[in-house]
Amino acid sequence: MPSVLNENQIENLINQSQAARNHSYSPYSKFRVGAALMAVGGKVYQGCNVENASYGGAICAERTAFVKAVSEGHRRFVAIAVSVDYNSFISPCGICRQFMNEFGKDLEVFIVNDDRTYKQTSLEDLLPHAFGPENL
Repeated sequence: MPSVLNENQIENLINQSQAARNHSYSPYSKFRVGAALMAVGGKVYQGCNVENASYGGAICAERTAFVKAVSEGHRRFVAIAVSVDYNSFISPCGICRQFMNEFGKDLEVFIVNDDRTYKQTSLEDLLPHAFGPENL
């Protein structure tokens, strides 16, 4: 599927997601994740995973980026890049998919490996038949 982003925008999201990954607080899993979320208008919000000794209190990089953006007044988003330290395409977890769905099914998702290779998909493909605000 063709992206609504140009190559420079995609590269920027990849760069920012990998930079955010460097701030990961993951002393238990050692699984570093970074995210870069582009709002409508072009502003990018970074997020990283932040673990907690209680495990359940951890927050994923994707949700961190969304919370930062929403807390600054943004509600509409274009794309997100999610980076990991591995060269195996790892997609957002189920709770992140549901969380992202709250803000629109048409979100582009770039799943980025450590070597900068990426797969482009959509939230709708990652979470088919989603339950969202329109179902309430």
